[in-house]
Amino acid sequence: MSAVKDEIARALDRAGDELEQLSRKIHDHPELGYQEVKASGWLVEFLSAKGFKVERGVAGVDTAFRATLDTGDGPTVAIMCEYDALPGIGHACGHNVIAAAGAGAGLGLAAVRERLPRGRIHVIGTPAEEGGGGKVKLIRGGVFQGVDAAMMVHGWDRWIAHQDLLGIVRVGFEFAGKAAHASADPWEGINALDAVIQTFNSISMLRQQVRPECRIHGIVTNGGAAPNIVPEFAAATFYVRAPKIDEMWKLHARVVACAEGAARATECVLKVIDYENAYEPMKRNEALLSVWRANLTTLGVGESPEVKDRLGSSDVGNVSQVVPTIQPLVKIAPDGTAIHSRAFEAAAVTPLAREGLLAAAKAMAMTAVDLLGDAGLLARVKQDFQR
Repeated sequence: MSAVKDEIARALDRAGDELEQLSRKIHDHPELGYQEVKASGWLVEFLSAKGFKVERGVAGVDTAFRATLDTGDGPTVAIMCEYDALPGIGHACGHNVIAAAGAGAGLGLAAVRERLPRGRIHVIGTPAEEGGGGKVKLIRGGVFQGVDAAMMVHGWDRWIAHQDLLGIVRVGFEFAGKAAHASADPWEGINALDAVIQTFNSISMLRQQVRPECRIHGIVTNGGAAPNIVPEFAAATFYVRAPKIDEMWKLHARVVACAEGAARATECVLKVIDYENAYEPMKRNEALLSVWRANLTTLGVGESPEVKDRLGSSDVGNVSQVVPTIQPLVKIAPDGTAIHSRAFEAAAVTPLAREGLLAAAKAMAMTAVDLLGDAGLLARVKQDFQR
């Protein structure tokens, strides 16, 4: 299939300006999770123009879509796009590049449609990765049923085929106390903010007793109304992360116990809010990663060593638990640029980001060709998944 892959690369080189414009348009109009009306609309318009049959609002999610290129009976390969932004700092996670790279891979495959092995390509628009769990909803809605393998990329400051992702569960604490004048009658009050502060202190001590790869971090979401009123209500939200699902839930229980102890110590009433759509750890698939690496090598892209100490979380982990899935990291920013930073947001529309976008689109499209055309490869990918 090398001739087909060469034509994919040429098609994507010709479309470089169009894909960069798509990426910049999404970048310059950031939308939060489940509100990505413009971004999803632009992607649907783009893929429809390339010959994909597009379904909008899949799984009951308004800004989700599934675009399909069907060449006959055969395997089904999914390529995922993300396009939600972060509050306050826009596309500081580079989701504009993820979206354009996924759409670009679709363009490359559509350009060789008549020469593709039989099968189906789905380009799936997955909203609300930044905390909203869009992929979890799509899994529950059956969007990944019948998919043999899935892939997407993520922006980074270097090229890495795989990075472990931590599972994450979000938990909120609301403390109810009793208001009083903070100077005239403080003894009449029950201070809900004290309970929040005690929760943070207890969790800080808990961190000494958890494994180094686990993470606990939170913010105060309500600290009271005014300094001269004993706060009758205060609240906080925490993220709890761990590399294994059972370990994550055990740590979650310990964090909840910290809040329960704080409520008891301050005589506040505690309400625990467990948010839906916990994110699961990323399941590694070495057979699929080896194909990605081989295609990347043909494009002249060198890979950096895997990074073990920069651990995030994503709902792509949930997909990897039900379908063989990879999420390689793509260099779109200078070395050392932290994601979720203003520097990364600015980097996501530079010439370096364009270079990473096009290389990632080519490598994903080439990997999809391999999966469609090599039954033995797909069998190895599924065996690796079962292991």
